[in-house]
Parts: sequence; structure tokens; C-alpha cells
Amino acid sequence: MARNPSVAPHLTADQVMRKIKGTVGFWRVQKWLVIYNLLVDPRPLMEIAGHVGLAWQTVRNLVSRYNRFGPQAIEGPGKGGRRRAYMDLKAEADFLEPFFERASTGKVATAMEIKKAWEKRLGHTVHKTTVYRLLRRHGWRKIVPRPFHVRAKDEKQREFKKTSRKE
Repeated sequence: MARNPSVAPHLTADQVMRKIKGTVGFWRVQKWLVIYNLLVDPRPLMEIAGHVGLAWQTVRNLVSRYNRFGPQAIEGPGKGGRRRAYMDLKAEADFLEPFFERASTGKVATAMEIKKAWEKRLGHTVHKTTVYRLLRRHGWRKIVPRPFHVRAKDEKQREFKKTSRKE
């Protein structure tokens, strides 16, 4: 029979309960529940995993990280985020500011022009879709004229073509 795992005494059961009540997000609460179960009623990992609704390997990894790193292992960055971004959103907005100003005065700012400036700033080449995603993130969109009028009538246009003078 497997021995019951133990948790390092980084926090007391009352402190963990306060963490559970103050934590936002289902996954973090679930992780704190694992620690709480081990502090209050130590049992084999399989039982705790079944009780909390996680795989036993996930519970084992969580306990190991908690014992090694403390509460920071649970309160880490979590899922998602822009971890591979070249710059944060504020720096991107500052980079695009001159292009915004030029566009507001009626001058055209092309994506390829912005791409060249972006590559110069980063020091290496990037794909053109990177620039298009950057522009979309900051609210830019491509505005083009419609190919036809919304209320255009085909038969009236044909009639006009027949009666108009040809030079």
C-alpha cells in the first residue's frame, strides 16, 4: 500500500481556507483544495484525486511543486497570456503612435511600411501576418470603398447607359 503524501508546512489549514475563499478561478481553487485535503485529512493521492476531480499524476505534481516552491507554485502565472510577445501592449501602442498621427492627418500608413519599422525596432524579420495581427490588436482595420452603391438599381443603370451620350 502506498504511503500518504505529506505537504510542507508553508501555510496552516486556516490560511489555505482563506486562500480558497479569496481565490478567483476554478483551477486555482481546485489546486488549493488539494493542499487543504492533504493538511486536514491526509490520504493516498488516488483518493484525493477522485475527491477533487483531478488525475492522480496532476495531484502528485502539484504536491511536489508546492513542497518545493511554496504557495507561489499555485499562484503562478496560470494558463494563457502573451508569453511570446515581442513587446507588451503599451510598448506596441507607443510604437504605433506616429503612424496613428500620420493617418489622422490624411496620410496613408501601409502595413509594409509598418512592417519595415517593426523589423528595424526588433532587429530581425517577422512575417507580414504578425504586423496585421498587431494592427488588429490596436483597432486598425482596412477601409476600402464599396464596389457599388448600396441602393443601386441594375435596371436604372442599364436604362441610363442606353440613354446617355457616347463620345
